[in-house]
Amino acid sequence: MYTRPLARLIEHLQHLPGIGPKSAQRLALYILKRPEEEVKALAIALMEAKTQVGFCSVCFHLSADPVCEICRSPNRDSNVLCVVSESKDVIALEKTREYRGKYHVLGGTISPMDGIGPDQLHIQPLVRRVSQQKIEEVIIAISPSVEGETTTLYVGQLLKPFTKVTRIAFGLPMGGDLEYADEVTLARALEGRRELD
Repeated sequence: MYTRPLARLIEHLQHLPGIGPKSAQRLALYILKRPEEEVKALAIALMEAKTQVGFCSVCFHLSADPVCEICRSPNRDSNVLCVVSESKDVIALEKTREYRGKYHVLGGTISPMDGIGPDQLHIQPLVRRVSQQKIEEVIIAISPSVEGETTTLYVGQLLKPFTKVTRIAFGLPMGGDLEYADEVTLARALEGRRELD
């Protein structure tokens, strides 16, 4: 149906998360219509990102430098540490402009079904970091899935001897209806309630 180079491009685009066959075809055809300089710039950007972006040696967030900008920043609160499962969670929290502490990225969640145990994650560096630094609070901000809950409980138990451990509240999104919320979401919303100002 497609000439071989186009079929290969579509096939590779389908490997991207959230991209099905139709979206891959649409993207491939769009790329073919773009000027050659634009396509080369895209290819260069892909290769540069792949070869130059690694992990921060302190928090394991994505970084082109040995230590990321957040860890280096003197304007961040070094006494508060937010633990997340992936770098995309750091990006989401940073968009809120509410959190001014530092981070620690675990690199996933504990998932025995997928063969991921605590040793495959950045949990031991987290424990070392918390035990050696004067961190007043660790906020665990991991999504409330089965794997997320397991990871939250495991990490929380390891860190409690060293500092105060809290977790973010989960609840209803703005505009969400109570009748459509599942029981876990409603329970989290009740647990995370606070007094009106």
